[in-house]
Amino acid sequence: MIGTVYKSTGSWYDVKTADGQTFQSRIVGKLRLDDLRSTNPIAVGDKVELLLDDDGTASIQTIVPRTNYVLRQSPRKKHNVHLLAANVDQALLIVTMIEPNLKPGFIDRFLMMTEPYNIPVIIAFNKCDLHGEQEELEYNFYKTVYENIGYTVLHCSAHSGEGIEQLAALLHNKITLIAGQSGVGKSSLVNAVQPGMELRTSEISDYSGKGQHTTTFAEMYDLHMGGQIIDTPGIKTLGFNHLEVMDIAHNFREFFTLSKECKFADCTHRNEPHCAVKNALKEGWISEHRYQNYLNLLSEVEDQNYWERHNDM
Repeated sequence: MIGTVYKSTGSWYDVKTADGQTFQSRIVGKLRLDDLRSTNPIAVGDKVELLLDDDGTASIQTIVPRTNYVLRQSPRKKHNVHLLAANVDQALLIVTMIEPNLKPGFIDRFLMMTEPYNIPVIIAFNKCDLHGEQEELEYNFYKTVYENIGYTVLHCSAHSGEGIEQLAALLHNKITLIAGQSGVGKSSLVNAVQPGMELRTSEISDYSGKGQHTTTFAEMYDLHMGGQIIDTPGIKTLGFNHLEVMDIAHNFREFFTLSKECKFADCTHRNEPHCAVKNALKEGWISEHRYQNYLNLLSEVEDQNYWERHNDM
């Protein structure tokens, strides 16, 4: 019997079969896939093979090969990753210009989780009813930057209803991972699409150093109009200890396309001669905003790798 994982609590999984039955299920033995150094072997969205037990629960025998997955650095083990979801058609990133203010570089940090697996991303700017002239200028700037490189950008308000019909059409018959900073109105926006749906409000947080961290478990919900959403807890921070410099370079999509014209195959698009990306930046074909976020991520990964190497000596 094959089912889809709808919810995980760490040791038990809610698995829903094609006929609508849900079974409390647990793993048999140790399951590994794709040689990932993951803190959780099964993600919401995984297709799994079940064996029914006598007590009405089920045991997970195998995981059906994934079409894709979304992962982040583990909040507990910095060299490991945590699987947020698997087998998604697209991701919906909900952000706000104000209440809360958009964190610098946050969008590009999120895209580092989806771009390696070619997962389409919709960027929804919620709370647009609160925008003044300055917020509208900033929104239009981001809209231009990200639409120019192939992402869908929406102007939304759960309060006024603006953009809700368009968002609902994009979610129809798709499996959509939903993410965003805490406080961006993720629950209210989804509730505007499907009234009565209540999402959780806990946060994804990196390890604080004080012995506290919050859960990173996701949950899948069915949409009445067809399709599913996978809700993830609000993202507080995103770290990339598990990545290398070239992982960053290869996953800024417009940079990667141009990199074939760079003189050096391992060009990092900083100080190397005959760099197609730097040339495009000078000519205005590449966003200065994206390029600066790229440099910041490179420096962060290099600094982390430097300290890890020296601390291991």
